[in-house]
Amino acid sequence: MITDPQGTILALFLAFCRMGGCVMMLPGFGSGRLPPQIRLFAAVAISMGVLPVLWDLIYPKASAPGATYIALIFTETLIGIVYGLIARLYTLGMQFAGTILAMSIGFTAPGGHDVVEDATENALTNLLTLTGLLLLFMMDFHHVVLRALVESYAATPVGAVIDSQKMLITLTDTLRASTMIMLRLASPFLIYGLMFNVAIGLVNKLAPQIPIFFISTPFLIMGGLFLMYLSIAALVRQYADGFAPIFTSF
Repeated sequence: MITDPQGTILALFLAFCRMGGCVMMLPGFGSGRLPPQIRLFAAVAISMGVLPVLWDLIYPKASAPGATYIALIFTETLIGIVYGLIARLYTLGMQFAGTILAMSIGFTAPGGHDVVEDATENALTNLLTLTGLLLLFMMDFHHVVLRALVESYAATPVGAVIDSQKMLITLTDTLRASTMIMLRLASPFLIYGLMFNVAIGLVNKLAPQIPIFFISTPFLIMGGLFLMYLSIAALVRQYADGFAPIFTSF
């Protein structure tokens, strides 16, 4: 029997602020293609699941509502958003790598609807983004995020002073590490595009009368797609393997 219904609801709402802020920004869960009701119910279910585990850490701060409780709502939501942004920045890196890849191999077809987000994206970038996100779900990346959220109550307890500088450093370090990984994944296509265009430029200098653009573009795209066929499995696998080290390092 619940002896303090009001305190229980307030404690659940505090847990919901941190979990819901993270779910709101998580890739896949926070997608524009996902109905808001599903995101809301997922955040509530996660909050109800972790509340018994974190009861002794949350309930003492929520049992006495007041002006302090309003401040706790904002701080808890901010902490959850930062954890969700770490995962979101990493997954957005695949769009960055896909854009570099498509430009390097000359695959500049008109953009279509993004499968994950409500935006316009190249078909090749769509393929890589969706494949990488599906592989992350298959490897239970959300379990890594939820475990980090539960452990965050020890690192940043409810009611603790938030270090905004530390949060910004964490986000910038995540962005730097993600950019380095994505550039490494797209580097074969960058080298291929550079070598191909240098070779075509030399041919054009030797025979200026040849319409080199119309002749070279099909070969550039065909070679780039063949290179992608050979390397897409390793590319997506390295992308999925890089998520846990980056997320857990912060």
